[in-house]
Amino acid sequence: MKAAIAGVNTSPVNMEERKGLGIKAGDTVRVHQKIQDKGKTRIQIFEGLVLARKHGDEPGATFTVRKVASGVGVERIYPLYSPMIDKLEIVKRSKVRRSKLYFIREKVAREIKRQMRRTTLTTMATESGVETAAREAQEAAKAEEAAAQAAEAEAAKAAEEAAVAEAAPAVEETPEAESTPTEEVADAPEAEVKEEETKEEAPAEEDKSEVEEAKKD
Repeated sequence: MKAAIAGVNTSPVNMEERKGLGIKAGDTVRVHQKIQDKGKTRIQIFEGLVLARKHGDEPGATFTVRKVASGVGVERIYPLYSPMIDKLEIVKRSKVRRSKLYFIREKVAREIKRQMRRTTLTTMATESGVETAAREAQEAAKAEEAAAQAAEAEAAKAAEEAAVAEAAPAVEETPEAESTPTEEVADAPEAEVKEEETKEEAPAEEDKSEVEEAKKD
């Protein structure tokens, strides 16, 4: 029965060639996969670590490949003899002591958690066009407000200077008007001195008249 099955091709690909690769857990492989896209066929390369190999070399053999893309672990299970695989490459071969490397999932998760403890949250970003326009408009509004306040302050200062200039002549005229009372006050002591002199002269004349009367007697 086995001899009969051995002569039957269960896949259009070269099964002996892929069997001879000897893919096993721990190998880093590069899988060239055919992708049908809008009636066209393109090749997509998936490179990663082989976590497990199942079903040996029989027609249903599969292998699991894992890689980390943008910090996210991605796993794919490929049939070993799939016609959608255009090419298989073994990039690196490592010596492992397990046939299934599923513990790497938890190990990677622990390492990520360890790295997350060392990270700090930051908020740094560039300005978008809308944010730049809004900031410039805000700065222009602030500049206009500052200019308006400066103009108001200059106008108020000019008004105060004008008021001071108008009040200055009135202040200069008031001392002239007040100067006359001071002169009158200054003349008043002179008049008092003259009155006192006349009073002193009057007793002297009276004494002379008394002396003359005494001589006549």
